[in-house]
Amino acid sequence: MSVTPAAPLTIEDAERLVATARRTAEDAGVTVSITVLDAGGHLLAFRRDDRAVLISGETSTRKAYTALQLDTATADLVEAVQPGGLFHTLPTALDKPLLFIAGGLPVHRGGRLIGAIGVGGGMPEQDHGFATAAVQALV
Repeated sequence: MSVTPAAPLTIEDAERLVATARRTAEDAGVTVSITVLDAGGHLLAFRRDDRAVLISGETSTRKAYTALQLDTATADLVEAVQPGGLFHTLPTALDKPLLFIAGGLPVHRGGRLIGAIGVGGGMPEQDHGFATAAVQALV
């Protein structure tokens, strides 16, 4: 029995993710940065609104990276890194750009991980919502 590989995340997919997240954030009156990574963690697309806080570029990238590496929404990991949590020491144990704040989501196709999106600049719950809207529009 052979398994058909999932099509990789394309630049067109990445641009659609960015456009949807941006439009959703604009509709909410929030300026954001958006990062899309492929399955290997390579940058496919990045956009920072002119008025978005500068650090949002870094946070969006780290959120995408974290979601990709752990194949989990960053919103679902916030509690796990608190004292006593399953991953409490993970942020300091690895020399990786992990960020456990809502706004990062893995992107799947055909049940396979093909990339991730990270949104930064709004409140964590807002960033999560903008990323979720983008992923839902892709499938």
